[in-house]
Amino acid sequence: MHHAPIQTPPAIATEAFTDASLAVARLEEIYERNTKFLRDHFEAYLNGSPPATRVRAFYPFVRITTATHARLDSRLAYGFVAGPGVHETSVTRPDVFRTYLTEQIGLLIKNHGVPVEIGESSEPIPIHFAYRRDINIEAAISTGDTVGTRLMRDVFDTPDLATMDDAIADGTLALPPGAPEPLALFRAARVDYSLRRLYHYTGTDPEHFQNFVIFTNYQFYVDAFVQLCQQRLASGEDGIDAFVGPGNVITRNARLGGGTSGVAPERAPQMPAFHLVEPGYQGITLINIGTGPSNARNVTDHVAVLRPHAWLMVGHCAGLRNTQRLGDYVLAHGYVREDHVLDQELPPWVPIPALAEVQVALEEAVEEVTGLSGFELKRLMRTGTVASVDNRNWEISGASVIHRLSQSRAVALDMESAAIAANGYRFRVPYGTLLCVSDKPLHGEIKLAGMASAFYRQRVSQHLEIGLKALERLKHQESERLHSRKLRSFAEVAFQ
Repeated sequence: MHHAPIQTPPAIATEAFTDASLAVARLEEIYERNTKFLRDHFEAYLNGSPPATRVRAFYPFVRITTATHARLDSRLAYGFVAGPGVHETSVTRPDVFRTYLTEQIGLLIKNHGVPVEIGESSEPIPIHFAYRRDINIEAAISTGDTVGTRLMRDVFDTPDLATMDDAIADGTLALPPGAPEPLALFRAARVDYSLRRLYHYTGTDPEHFQNFVIFTNYQFYVDAFVQLCQQRLASGEDGIDAFVGPGNVITRNARLGGGTSGVAPERAPQMPAFHLVEPGYQGITLINIGTGPSNARNVTDHVAVLRPHAWLMVGHCAGLRNTQRLGDYVLAHGYVREDHVLDQELPPWVPIPALAEVQVALEEAVEEVTGLSGFELKRLMRTGTVASVDNRNWEISGASVIHRLSQSRAVALDMESAAIAANGYRFRVPYGTLLCVSDKPLHGEIKLAGMASAFYRQRVSQHLEIGLKALERLKHQESERLHSRKLRSFAEVAFQ
């Protein structure tokens, strides 16, 4: 079968576009036709009519060809290719990425003064990714359906995880001679893989995710966020459309008629996501990642394909200084990466710098919410290094751990912040961290049930409000300023 003729839909000729909206419309046309072609043949296959040949369809591509190193504005961080030549990327789900693709393609056309080309790539669409969600559900495959599972790879392309790596983002991509340079950090199948992982872990479809993201490590923040969002919707507040929770349960703004649709899952997903939806994906997504660096790395690996404008870690930490009090805030300006979840992709010797735009937004938000500023703010907040570890019982691991923490000048410790910041750096997503001291184990203040409850009641709502206000500040910054050159490598891809 692998050597037999391959059945594909009729070829669509590559066409040049100088209008970004028309270019994206063509991407959507190719994608919708090709995925429907695969679904039709697969469902015929399930119904007992297997094709005589392999069946294949391809993702659409965006391509730009330039002949000069010149560009209009050297201040730009994205929207241009690194040098002359052919630059290309495959594309998936243009319905989800329409706003993003229109902006990125428009910048290419504007900054280089040449058209982009849209056509069919050489990257096959795996049959699993021809469906928006789990193929087993959408195509009604039962777990015992041998017709649906037997020899499927002999007929259709299936996901090849060996090719879905992050070599572009990590700078390890080895292109064969004459191959086009990458235009984006992620090719289509890698994006499709993450879109399905996001639904699996968070319980919500990718189209609900917003451009500004908060990661937290405590359910208390979720409870406060849900309550706040429901209040804002009930009041009919302008500028927000809906609130979405696991199971794609959608509550609409009272101003838009109100009402709730969808059914919550019987069991909560591993890392539930909640979305305050605004037009143009300008709202806020909050994800409870739970405890540990593995979860932090996992979820950011997948959220990154959505190309958010910023993400923040807002959660609890151990205070390492005796002068700190429970409820004090820590604004991270550096990280000790003893979590080890990204050591292979981003060695520990790589610095993870503080980003001025995010730091200023967080500090101003603390000032606004607490009413403190200048020297008085130091009573409540410290700026310093946060250590992230992979050992939850670090405090009983011996004197060597304490010595290293002292040498690092760390002022706080958690298990998630370094991984979130490091993956932000790695994937060119602006990042920041504001933590709240919930215990001081080195100084005899251990988190106990009664003490924790009182602490949470006092601080969670204020801490969340600070994070939300910081993101509101970042929303009003120019994209070119927020997505700064500090996160770009020597020869960067054009798409943000």
